[in-house]
Amino acid sequence: MARPDEEEGVAVAPAYGIEKGYLPVPGDSPAGKMSAEQQNGPKAGCLTLNGVPRDSPAAASGARGRPQTQLVPEEETQVRLLPTVPGEETPGTEGSTVRRTALSTRRFVVLLIFSLYSLINAFQWIQYSIISNVFEGFYGVSLLHIDWLSMVYMLAYVPLIFPATWLLDTRGLRLTALLGSGLNCLGAWVKCGSVQKHLFWVTMLGQSLCSVAQVFILGLPSRIASVWFGPKEVSTACATAVLGNQLGTAVGFLLPPVLVPNTKNNTALLAYNISTMFYGTSAVATFLFILTVIAFKEKPQYPPSQAQAVLQDSPSEEYSYKKSIRNLFKNIPFVLLLVTYGIMTGAFYSVSTLLNQMILTYYKGEEVNAGRIGLTLVVAGMVGSILCGLWLDFTKTYKQTTLIVYVLSFFGMVVFTFTLDLGYIIIVFVTGGVLGFFMTGYLPLGFEFAVEITYPESEGTSSGLLNAAAQIFGILFTLAQGKLTSGYSPKAGNIFLCVWMFVGIILTALIKSDLRRHNINKGITNGDIKAVPVDSPTDQESITVMMSKQSESAI
Repeated sequence: MARPDEEEGVAVAPAYGIEKGYLPVPGDSPAGKMSAEQQNGPKAGCLTLNGVPRDSPAAASGARGRPQTQLVPEEETQVRLLPTVPGEETPGTEGSTVRRTALSTRRFVVLLIFSLYSLINAFQWIQYSIISNVFEGFYGVSLLHIDWLSMVYMLAYVPLIFPATWLLDTRGLRLTALLGSGLNCLGAWVKCGSVQKHLFWVTMLGQSLCSVAQVFILGLPSRIASVWFGPKEVSTACATAVLGNQLGTAVGFLLPPVLVPNTKNNTALLAYNISTMFYGTSAVATFLFILTVIAFKEKPQYPPSQAQAVLQDSPSEEYSYKKSIRNLFKNIPFVLLLVTYGIMTGAFYSVSTLLNQMILTYYKGEEVNAGRIGLTLVVAGMVGSILCGLWLDFTKTYKQTTLIVYVLSFFGMVVFTFTLDLGYIIIVFVTGGVLGFFMTGYLPLGFEFAVEITYPESEGTSSGLLNAAAQIFGILFTLAQGKLTSGYSPKAGNIFLCVWMFVGIILTALIKSDLRRHNINKGITNGDIKAVPVDSPTDQESITVMMSKQSESAI
């Protein structure tokens, strides 16, 4: 059941007939300019987006009765202009359809289901590392083997991200969600058969299946937010979707030390406790997979925003996954964000994986408190994620917020590093909470900032590349920090991360903020509309179309 988006004042919004390479211009307007004209009451203008070929019948019909200003032939433009006033129809090509934007109540169900099975996946990622000494003794392997149970998540993501994002872009949201939830469930059941001392390879197999499931999970938050939620709630929705994964990490820090205490003198009891944890996880994962099959839909009946309406109206056959990847890597601001996001998130992965070893170095026998410190770190980050999402929806200050959070994360890491060995574990709780608030709160910021500066490229592709960078940095940081921690001290490993985070601050400051999606949803009211060539998402060769003040007031 869909309802009009009353909050945004959009009940019925027109979609435009579009012709590639042409700008419809009112008869009394000079070429290269565009102003609104009065036709039967409403005022409107129209620009193009990946429309039909110039010589097609639709292009011909669109040319009747209105002069056309032809763009440079070699430039495929992605310029869009949104409806002027809610409920008005826009003069455009003949036969143009009227599209409606509305918010579906099902969006909350979709978001909840995704958040929950993402939670289970994150729980399975960290459940070994937080009690690494227990599994080391049970399976009779080295700590590096146990670390790889966490790092396999990062390792699997890098080669599989490209086929996964291709699948998301070409086969849709529902199939990707089913694969993520289904593989997560399968991996959980495989691990149930690994509760014997000589079956470490089985638990690695199950964990590997869960790591493949993660590939179909981590890139979905921004896609779900864009496809299902309106402009005034999209950042909050993305933050909530990311929050599910963070909550899973928090539960993974909290429950394993409680469910599987270190009973190394009683191997049978230890095996029973591990089995209880594995079977409980499998039951929950199975229930969530069934819910995904029943309730997770591809998209709502009506698009929730004008940005989505424009994308849905563009011909699907014109989409090229390879071209989209090339566009993203030609987008310098996105490349900078790719590196800075990888540094920050990779540092978080490394700290999470090695937290147990760092705590036990200075506080012997504190496995339970190590889990609680991890819980504090992630729960504080969940609060930070939601607050950052709300702040972005309210202010749209993407770069400023991202840079401030990055700087505060760096200072949090410095304080955590130099207070870890003071001998007061309560201080570690406080500094860990501060670190988590900013470091984990950064995660949805990166997703949403990427969508803004890369629109109209696929959210799944940009998010997937961000996560791939995070996994690569996560593996490198975990290996390097682990070596420094075991060879020297946890302080040496943490200083290593601090240096890299400082580099991330510098690169973040260099990112140019170009909020393309926000401009589309606002109707480009700033008076400048940039036609960006498909083959080059940068501004260097873009065509700028200036609207008159009368057109601004109409919008």
